[in-house]
Amino acid sequence: IIAFFMSISPGADFVMVTKNSIFHGRTAGLYSALGISLAIWIHVAYSIAGLAVIISNSIFLFSIIKYLGAAYLIYMGWKTFQSKTNIELTQVDETKTLSNFTAFKTGIITNALNPKTTIFFLSIFTQVVNPETPILLQVLYGAIISLAHLIWFSSVSTFMTHPPLLKMFNNHKVNIERVIGTVLIGFGLKVATTS
Repeated sequence: IIAFFMSISPGADFVMVTKNSIFHGRTAGLYSALGISLAIWIHVAYSIAGLAVIISNSIFLFSIIKYLGAAYLIYMGWKTFQSKTNIELTQVDETKTLSNFTAFKTGIITNALNPKTTIFFLSIFTQVVNPETPILLQVLYGAIISLAHLIWFSSVSTFMTHPPLLKMFNNHKVNIERVIGTVLIGFGLKVATTS
């Protein structure tokens, strides 16, 4: 239940999948979702290795993660805000807009540097897992969280690329790019300024 609510809570991952799905096609959105799902394992790995305890007790290490995440979100937001999309969204040529690898990589980076996910693992996962929790059970928790993210963001991508929605997005694509860019920059600034 916690994994489900974590995956559906609005944040940078949702904005990135929405952006890639609308402007680069369903395949790009699905690869972004796969990247996010895989990046969850980075958080699982440091939690199992005990780094979550170290990070939670080190303002310096957590600040590095926070500022890297904020910088990436602001960078992606600025790129999106200034984008000049000339593609017809009802006929997206997915091979010419964003490679599958780039979409996948964007999903990984966005989630790996997402402070919301880091905070989740530092707070919830470290409360559920203790030294007596078997490694297999810890891996199972990670698999549940990863699968919840894959299902949710794949659903978002599939929904956002329905032809009637794409037609509507096509009529307002410049404004949508500006809104998405502004939201990403806003998330980045919020992350950077949150104590």
